[in-house]
This record gives sequence, structure tokens and C-alpha cells, in this order.
Amino acid sequence: MPRVVHFEIHAADPQRAIKFYSELLGWQFSSWGGPQEYWVIRTGEPGTLGIDGGMIARRGNAPAGMVAVVAYVCTVDTPDVDGYSARAVALGGQIVVPKMPIPGVGWLVYCKDTEGNIFGMMQNDPAAK
Repeated sequence: MPRVVHFEIHAADPQRAIKFYSELLGWQFSSWGGPQEYWVIRTGEPGTLGIDGGMIARRGNAPAGMVAVVAYVCTVDTPDVDGYSARAVALGGQIVVPKMPIPGVGWLVYCKDTEGNIFGMMQNDPAAK
């Protein structure tokens, strides 16, 4: 069956988004070098579980006052969802759905980045309830 192999972040201010994700998650960004500005995002070491992505300048405006999710949400595996949530807020993001247990799986929180994009962060914890 088809699987997700790439994700893409749309940003009003790509440099601001690069700073946010680099400092929060340690992701590495490099210019694609093509005919338009596009950055390749490396989220981990080759051969490890997960996918890499890309970032492009947003074309048009994000929906004003957006609360409902209108796109796929990517969730990032973190070792400490509380610590990463605090870092996200300190870097200019915000918590949009507070930490909640996913019973038998772990802890999940939804955040909004500096560009208004919603993403999840999860901490593995089979004892979560």
C-alpha cells in the first residue's frame, strides 16, 4: 500500500521557520538549489525510522484565526514531550491541544509553529492512561 515518503512545510517567513525547527528539533535545512527557493529538511540519520521533508515559501495567506486542522498533521517522536513543548513556546510557537495520553502508546501534544502550521509531538510511554 502507498506510504507517506515526504512532508512539506509552507512558511510565510522561511528563515524564521528554519530557526524554529532547527532549535526545537535539531533538524538540518539545506537549499535545494533549484529554480525556486526550496529547502530540504533532514530530520534524522539515514537508515533510521522516519521521513525527511522540505520547506517552501507559502503562496497566499494562511486562514485567519484557523483553529481547525486543514492539512495533514505530522507528529514528531520526542523523548520528553513536556520539555519539547516548553521549548516550542519559548521559540515563538504555541500549544493548541494540551498534552494528552494515548492509552498504551504515549503522550501527545499539538503545537502551532511560528508560521501557523499545526504539528504533533509524541513521547513513547506504554503506561500512559
